[in-house]
Amino acid sequence: MGTRISAPCPVRTVFQVDRDRIVYSNAFRRLKHKTQVFLSPLIDETRTRLTHTLEVSQMARAIARALRLNEDLTEAIALGHDLGHTPFGHSGEAVLKEIYSADFTHSEQSLRVVTRLENRGRGLNLTHEVLDGILKHSKGYGRVLPDDPAELASTYEGRIVRIADFMAYLNHDLEDAIRSGIIRAAEVPRGCLRVLGETHSERATTMIRDLIASSRVVDGKLVLSPSPEVREAMAELRRFLFERVYRSPRLERDF
Repeated sequence: MGTRISAPCPVRTVFQVDRDRIVYSNAFRRLKHKTQVFLSPLIDETRTRLTHTLEVSQMARAIARALRLNEDLTEAIALGHDLGHTPFGHSGEAVLKEIYSADFTHSEQSLRVVTRLENRGRGLNLTHEVLDGILKHSKGYGRVLPDDPAELASTYEGRIVRIADFMAYLNHDLEDAIRSGIIRAAEVPRGCLRVLGETHSERATTMIRDLIASSRVVDGKLVLSPSPEVREAMAELRRFLFERVYRSPRLERDF
């Protein structure tokens, strides 16, 4: 993914520089017009791809700080992870797979944006660690942290962003789906809410604190993993969202 050749900044780390380059990019500003789940929401409070990115960044940085990892690297990856996402959420990605290439993925497009498209074709000249985290953040409906090492970010910070991305969308997509009327609060599996919490704040706090408390160093390596109870509750909530929200034909309507 290339090497970084540039004069060091006297007051910022290389990962702070990466973060700033991402925040000031055209692609980052375009996130405000890209929807998260709902194709054409009419409710001002519904998340956009930009607000999703900010929530992922906040959660990931909190986890990285508690685990004494590199906060600047974590934040840079989080802020850049969805720069290549299509308009109209995952529905837009599905259409591009049909009309452009079956191999199209928003994670690879994010990498293409920061290495080839931004800055008039020169890219943003980001570090290898940030590029690797951006490329390997996506999970679709697969495992949050894959078994295949080739699919796993090379840094713990990149892995944290992948988990924080999962945590963030579980919480805010559920909240937006209820607010938009696509589901009712009473339909959410009670077991999930009993473990994770009734409100967005409670669920986010549970997920973050549980991951921090349950992660362990084994044979010199940090194993990032929530407790079995919280992991199962999160998995059940994801199944519910895929069945009742993400695959719902009602997403094609305006809300």
